[in-house]
Amino acid sequence: QVQLVESGGGLVQAGGSLRLSCEASGRTFSIYAMGWFRQAPGKEREFVGSITWSGGSTAYADSVKGRFTISRDNTKNTVYLQMNSLKPEDTAVYYCAARTRRVGHYDYWGQGTQVTVSS
Repeated sequence: QVQLVESGGGLVQAGGSLRLSCEASGRTFSIYAMGWFRQAPGKEREFVGSITWSGGSTAYADSVKGRFTISRDNTKNTVYLQMNSLKPEDTAVYYCAARTRRVGHYDYWGQGTQVTVSS
């Protein structure tokens, strides 16, 4: 099993920045990629971005391209989501996830961390 713990959420004004962290533990050697998702009240969970563990290849949703950046620190088993130029519509619970395959569903999920952007 893999355990994921998110941190770094909080309140920020529009235009501000925030960095989320996700620390993985357990069978981390099985992780192929890690992703960030978010879910706002009354809305479906949506994909934010992802990064492969070995190569560091990233992918982003159109809504966050140019504003959000995913990075990793393999020595710390940690993935980061740097969020800049935040907008009120970015308000959501942000979840870290991990998958063990190149494609397909994510196998493990963190508990989520709240991000609130005020106008």
